[in-house]
Amino acid sequence: MVTKKSRPGLAEEIVATLKSRIDGATYEPGSRLPTEAQLCDEFGVSRATVRSAIKELDVVGLVYTRQGLGTYVRSIPYVQDGLERMGSISDSIRLSGKTPGMEYARRLVRTVTDAEAAKMSVPLDTAVLELRRRITADGEIVAYSYDTLPMSIFGPDFEPEELSGSIFAYFTNELGHTASLGFAEVHAVESRQIGWGPGSADHTLFVLLDQLQYAEDGTLLGYSRSYFVEGSYAFNLKRTR
Repeated sequence: MVTKKSRPGLAEEIVATLKSRIDGATYEPGSRLPTEAQLCDEFGVSRATVRSAIKELDVVGLVYTRQGLGTYVRSIPYVQDGLERMGSISDSIRLSGKTPGMEYARRLVRTVTDAEAAKMSVPLDTAVLELRRRITADGEIVAYSYDTLPMSIFGPDFEPEELSGSIFAYFTNELGHTASLGFAEVHAVESRQIGWGPGSADHTLFVLLDQLQYAEDGTLLGYSRSYFVEGSYAFNLKRTR
């Protein structure tokens, strides 16, 4: 048991102990840490001290907390990508040495919503193709993508069922448009409504890449909201001064 000392000292010792256990695989990636009550008993401290230690481990990226479920050790990111780079998710997965997979849950032609029209700067009567895709790497789900593509970019004989796999690849290979410019926002999202299909109940924390994609000539190719499963996809960003 930790000897009595100031609260900051106690929290730091708990952090060091738990970090050592994580590094030594006593607590493996994806596993749940002992409960607050169990840690309080082990270290002989208050809940406030345990929470302070857990918060520090969260800040340095070693654990994350699911409300009502507990605190978990973060997994090593399954796929890594540069946030500044414009490219398809499938390409990023391949560059990480894994095999991409794609499952389409929806292909629906409809009219834009008010929010989409404002985001895409298009008239309210614009026809779009709505896509919902589940993206995998070596069979593991890494992202759910909700895509809205203006029908004007497709030919008159286009059928939605033609689209499969990477939409960026389709833009280049079938439409002759390369997605070369993107305007994106990044958000942290916690929701049980994003995913679908087997295993989706485990996916509640996401990094949302909210992005407009354009071709070199300024043609709007689409608006995508891609929800990357927390812990499965890591974005790297090079910053210089």
